[in-house]
Amino acid sequence: MRDVDAPIGIFDSGFGGLTVARAVWDQLSAEDTVYLGDTARAPYGPLPISEAREYALECLDHLYEMGVKALVIACNTASAAVLRDARERYDVPVIEVILPAARRAVRVTKSGQVGLICTVGTAMSQSYDDAMAAVPGVRLHTAPCPMFVEYVERGVTGGPELLMMATAYLTPLQQAGIDTLILGCTHYPLLTGVLSYVLGDEVTLVSSSEECAKEVYRTLTTGGLARSGHTGERQFLTTGNPDRFSGIGRRLIGASLDEVVQLSTLR
Repeated sequence: MRDVDAPIGIFDSGFGGLTVARAVWDQLSAEDTVYLGDTARAPYGPLPISEAREYALECLDHLYEMGVKALVIACNTASAAVLRDARERYDVPVIEVILPAARRAVRVTKSGQVGLICTVGTAMSQSYDDAMAAVPGVRLHTAPCPMFVEYVERGVTGGPELLMMATAYLTPLQQAGIDTLILGCTHYPLLTGVLSYVLGDEVTLVSSSEECAKEVYRTLTTGGLARSGHTGERQFLTTGNPDRFSGIGRRLIGASLDEVVQLSTLR
């Protein structure tokens, strides 16, 4: 077991995992965190699963070698690609975004009709389908939303153009009668305003970012790894351009990022 004072390692293929990091900071403010975004090789979604697995494990290896006490895979595509391997490879807790969100959706749905919005890569992996396959009376309806990430990273979270796109993406889910919607991409919590406007208050939104952070809290607390009496420090690593990382990061989480360090060894 790693020392309780060791940091939490948070990995994403790009920027969206910063919403997971922000949720972790909110729930575990005493914890130090190290965030690694593989932005030079993002997005992982279009990559062959073997390539995504290779890149993800390289990044997770780097965080593990830094001495983190837990690994958080804050990326839906990477979670689907490496979760089983990661839990066998590392002797620290490994938390991902898919199962916590799927479990939450199963608990809150009343009709059994659950919607999922995600990237094309996550939809093709069928990882959420697998997570919910054994639950009787629950049917998953998936709608890939390939343009949402681009809008969020440009800082566009409202307006008539985005509203029109959201309506087109969500109409099939409304027609299916969903009462619960999983936000199956870590960029999507930034779009809860437009999503709630289109779907109405009768549809419950389940954020994979928030549910992942709750799972981190539960795992550290029950495992005796939670830290207290400390103000958490944040470190940011990227394989891409640090200035671009800082700029998009500020748009995503609405806060200034500390110094961003570029990791050229992983590119």
